Amino acid sequence: MILIYGDAGQWDAMSEEQWKAHNTGHAAFVDEAGARVHDGRQLETAPGGHVVARGRERPGPHHRRPVPGDRGRLGGYYLLDAADLDEVLEPAGLLSELNHTHSALEIRPVVEHG
Repeated sequence: MILIYGDAGQWDAMSEEQWKAHNTGHAAFVDEAGARVHDGRQLETAPGGHVVARGRERPGPHHRRPVPGDRGRLGGYYLLDAADLDEVLEPAGLLSELNHTHSALEIRPVVEHG
């Protein structure tokens, strides 16, 4: 799984031309990764996100917003099949987030149960 993090303010400030270049990188990634991509989505930026947790003083779940994090906001993801990290790194290099200092990718294996 590839998790895409970034500064929501920087994303919101992008011009139409910058968005076109950004989307071109994502299209190139999908073309390169091909059928290995099972899903990929852009996520709403805060305040669309909520953290749901059971509070110590409250018996039931409660939430707070926005979602906390020091890596920036989770802006999207891709779920893909890969035998190893190298199979993810090559196409991931096409994603435009790697061209900016305000965004980053986290690559994380998915745990298979059963």
